[in-house]
Amino acid sequence: MNAHDLSSLGAGFSDAALGSQSVFRAALHALSHPGRVVALPHDAQTPSRGHAASAALLLALLDPDCTLWLSPSLAGSDAAAWLRFHTGCVLVDAPEAAQFAWVAQGDECPSFDIFARGSDAYPDQSATCVLDVAALAEGGKAAWTLRGPGIQHSTRVAVDGLPHPGASAFAAQWAANHAAFPRGIDLFLATPQQIVGLPRTTRIEQEA
Repeated sequence: MNAHDLSSLGAGFSDAALGSQSVFRAALHALSHPGRVVALPHDAQTPSRGHAASAALLLALLDPDCTLWLSPSLAGSDAAAWLRFHTGCVLVDAPEAAQFAWVAQGDECPSFDIFARGSDAYPDQSATCVLDVAALAEGGKAAWTLRGPGIQHSTRVAVDGLPHPGASAFAAQWAANHAAFPRGIDLFLATPQQIVGLPRTTRIEQEA
């Protein structure tokens, strides 16, 4: 990365510690209450490609010991340089080598079983994936019904604009991911300003 590249990158959080703590708390809240749409305010100057909430989330979660895989349009954009510069993370070419992954809306999402899913002894050695989507809403038409830890009885969330190959493939892959517990990936869905957490313990029932 040359000096011109560095000068063109947007800033991270104006206060690195407070900004990271705020976003991290929002992420924990989302994972503790699967299906709840959580606002993700921040002041980072996020990249031109990819949703701002996703960029801020990864800015808070990544550090130099983390490996990150980016979907093709993100890997070829300023998002790669921005995250590498501000977090020191290691970018990898293979999704199976990643501890974190970010998939832009419009890009194809690899099959969930490609990502690291940990083991029965070390379930924490699994990947966390961030998927950009067009919209998130609690309830509504064609909503998913979610059940599992952190949910009292059930909750509903509508998701619009999942990355290719779309909702049907997502539902089937998530069912297999859930069935592999304690192994499996954890997931965040993100719009430009909001996130929804989907830990591997969550069961999704999709309306026909």
